[in-house]
Amino acid sequence: MSLSKTSPPPSARQPADHALPEESHIQINLRKIPLLSGLSDEEMRRVGSDVRIRHYNKRDVVLHKGGSGDGLLFLLSGQLQVVDVTEDGRSIGLRILAPGDFFGEIAVINNSTRSASVVATSDVLVAFLPAATALHLFSHSPSVANQMLRHLAQKIQRDSEFRAILSINNTTRRIYTYLALMQRTGAGDGGAQAVVENLPTHQDIANMINTSRETVTRALLNLVQQGIAQKEANRLVILDPDGLQRLIQG
Repeated sequence: MSLSKTSPPPSARQPADHALPEESHIQINLRKIPLLSGLSDEEMRRVGSDVRIRHYNKRDVVLHKGGSGDGLLFLLSGQLQVVDVTEDGRSIGLRILAPGDFFGEIAVINNSTRSASVVATSDVLVAFLPAATALHLFSHSPSVANQMLRHLAQKIQRDSEFRAILSINNTTRRIYTYLALMQRTGAGDGGAQAVVENLPTHQDIANMINTSRETVTRALLNLVQQGIAQKEANRLVILDPDGLQRLIQG
């Protein structure tokens, strides 16, 4: 996400409750947000006049479960985690959000409350678009409507895959299956390779797949020792995808 440190118009400045430092006035290029990239100039002007930029510190709650579905949000920088709380008070991570992702769309579409909380796992910048403006785009912008349909279809598929992971009894296999689900093809020194970008912390992975941090640490160490994976800053490079699949299959 490209951000420019220029003085923004009043409509794009941070609300007082999450004000940005004076030296960090930030203005965003709305066309860098994938969901908005195909908007007409007229639609872009409307969005630009309504969008608000918000800053949150690490561990701040960006959205509260049960809160009002008053807007659609876009992650501009940093990392967020979608979490739910069980009846016994345990926090369960559902998924990680990366820059360019949007969230809060279900509550906006259904005019309902938030179904989960969203927590900052680093300092983040978030763009907030009021519900009325978002709904107008959903119904009047073909490019936004098309992307939203694809997004919802992919979300259903991911949720189905994640439920399948949670049904695996063996915790180590559950960890390896999760990593295989998260891996994407990225660029490396030797060309294209499988990587898990923005690798969550061991505790975050443990929360998401219902195990302990120690179990996650041991499983990842085993991958490194066997030469199947290599840990780098904020990502995991899968050196031997076939080897990972063999571990998944037991």
